Amino acid sequence: MHPLFSLWDSIQQYLIPYVEESLAPLSEKEAEFVRAAELADVDSLARGHMWVGNGRKPHPRKPLALAFLAKAVWNLPTTRALIGFLKASRTARTLCGWERAADVPHESTFSRALDQFAEGRLPERLHGAMVGAAMEGRLVGHASMDSTEVEAREKAAEKPKKEKRPKPKGRRKPGFKKGQKPAKRPPKRLALQAGRTLEENLADLPCRCDYGFKRSSKGFHHMWKGCKLHMAVADGGVPLCAALTSASTHDSQVAIPLMQMGAGRAAALYDLADSAYDAAQIMGYSRSMGHVPIIEPSGRNGKARRMDPAEKARYRERTSVERAFSNFKDNCGGRSVRVRGAAKVMAHLMFGVVALTAACLVRLIE
Repeated sequence: MHPLFSLWDSIQQYLIPYVEESLAPLSEKEAEFVRAAELADVDSLARGHMWVGNGRKPHPRKPLALAFLAKAVWNLPTTRALIGFLKASRTARTLCGWERAADVPHESTFSRALDQFAEGRLPERLHGAMVGAAMEGRLVGHASMDSTEVEAREKAAEKPKKEKRPKPKGRRKPGFKKGQKPAKRPPKRLALQAGRTLEENLADLPCRCDYGFKRSSKGFHHMWKGCKLHMAVADGGVPLCAALTSASTHDSQVAIPLMQMGAGRAAALYDLADSAYDAAQIMGYSRSMGHVPIIEPSGRNGKARRMDPAEKARYRERTSVERAFSNFKDNCGGRSVRVRGAAKVMAHLMFGVVALTAACLVRLIE
C-alpha cells in the first residue's frame, strides 16, 4: 500500500474519531484542517525551531505554525482576525495547541514567528516534504506551469540602472583605440540556467517589489504593484512546486527552475505552458529531462510552428494550473497579503499552497 493511503486510513479511522471524542463533532473546515496538519507533518519539521537554551524562552513554535496553516484553511485576511477566531472557537484553538483563550499569544508574537519561519523556509519545506511523500513512486501525466500576480503593500523598489555598452558601429568614442573590438554582451539568464544548480538559479531571480504589466486573454491590460507567484501543477490541481519573483520578471525566466524543483518530487511526462514559455532553451531542457514539452507557439520572430491535433488535445490539460490559482486566491489567502519583504510574502503564500495541496490530495484519494 502506498504511504499516502496508509496515512489517509490512519487519519480517517483513528485521528478524527479520537479528536471528535475528546472535543466535539468536527465541522467540514475543522476536519479539513486536521487532514492538512497531518499530511503536512508540521510536528516533525517544526522541531527545528524549538528553543535551544539561549536567551529568553520563546513561545512554542508548533502551535504558531498550525495557526498560520489554520489562517490559510479558513481564508482569514489578517493575523488579528486569526487571533479573534482562535479565541472564539474552542475546537480550532485546541487543535492548534492552546487550551484557554488567554493562551493565544499577542499579534507581535505571530509576526516574530512568521519572520523566523520565513528565514528557515518552513512552509516551503512542509510543502516539499508533503508532495515528495505523496508522489513517491508515482508518475505525473502533465506538469502545467504558469504565474499569477500578487499585490503587495510596500513601496516599489527602484529599477537598477543599466550599464551603457559601446556601440559596435559608428564614430569611435574618445579613448576607444583603433582595432579594438567592442565588449561582448553577457549571455542572458535563460541561456545560463541549464548549466546551473537549482539554488543558483533561484538566487539569480529578482524578488524585490516592483510593477508588473500583462495583457489578458481577452486583450485587456492590467498593471499591479507587488510580485509574481510561479507554480507547476500536476493533474488534479496538485501544486508540485512554487517560486516567487518580482512582478516584472518574465514567466520564461522561471520555467527551468520550476522543472529542476519538480524533478526531485515527481516524475512528469509532459510539460505544458502557454506562449510566454516558447523558447528553445526551455524546450531543450525539458527534453533533456526526458519530458515532452507542449508549449503554445508565440509567433515571435516570424515563427510558423503549429501544434498538431494530439498536442492540442493534451494542451487543454493546462487549465489545471488556472483552476489551482483561482482556488488558491479565493479560498487559501492568495488575495490577503499583509506582510512586507519577499521572504515573509513567500512564507504567507506557501502556507496557503500547503493548505491547497492537502485539499487536492484528499480529493484525489476520496
